[in-house]
Amino acid sequence: MSKRDAQILELLTSEKKIEVSALAEHFGVSTVTMRKDLDSLQTRGLALREHGFALLSNPNDVAGRLAYHYEEKLRIAKRAAESVSDGATIMIESGSCCALLARELADTHQGVTIITNSVFISTYVRDSPNITTVLLGGTVQSDSQVTVGPLLRSCVKSFAIERLFIGADGWLDGIGFTNGDQFRAEAVLAMAESAAQVVVLTESEKFHQYGAVPLRFENKPIHLVTDAGISAADRRKVKKLGIHIALA
Repeated sequence: MSKRDAQILELLTSEKKIEVSALAEHFGVSTVTMRKDLDSLQTRGLALREHGFALLSNPNDVAGRLAYHYEEKLRIAKRAAESVSDGATIMIESGSCCALLARELADTHQGVTIITNSVFISTYVRDSPNITTVLLGGTVQSDSQVTVGPLLRSCVKSFAIERLFIGADGWLDGIGFTNGDQFRAEAVLAMAESAAQVVVLTESEKFHQYGAVPLRFENKPIHLVTDAGISAADRRKVKKLGIHIALA
């Protein structure tokens, strides 16, 4: 993704809907060039172009969520990718930061095997010869594009890996990270049972959001990769629970 593409997404994140002509003027390019940029973003499911306007894709879809704070999420993904060696086998749950991690590994690593319950991630990196993807079975949730349920829990027992990378929908003081969906939360906890440690990839703003289902990992080591915008107070809360923090 070009620098201008990323800047277009940041503008759309804040403005929601902008005239194509206004975008072209802002970036000092022709409307033809701007339409080409938007068509490229639309092909990737990140933006929409309609009736002379540009707007973000469906925020309830994984591809749409990628566009929200894209640069922050990409930095988080790149930081997390530093902990993965060539030839490693890892597990990745759904989420926009997790999808960008998978893409980063596909673009910069060799021989990585990704075990995932994300249908989106499995297709997002399907063009890469550097990645082998194992898609866990289960019932597919259409919006989140993940597999959940009893079959997922059965499938994941076949593996024992070092790291599970997950996203988070929010934070609960004294408890830890939370998920907004019970079935997705159950899938995450089942996947965590087969991992030596859990790595949470999330933006710092999630510490001021709430998910209804706590992610209790018992005594499992937890690492957090987040952006530098995390407050000192939130850092103290994280460290109080014994969670290691890495900033992107």
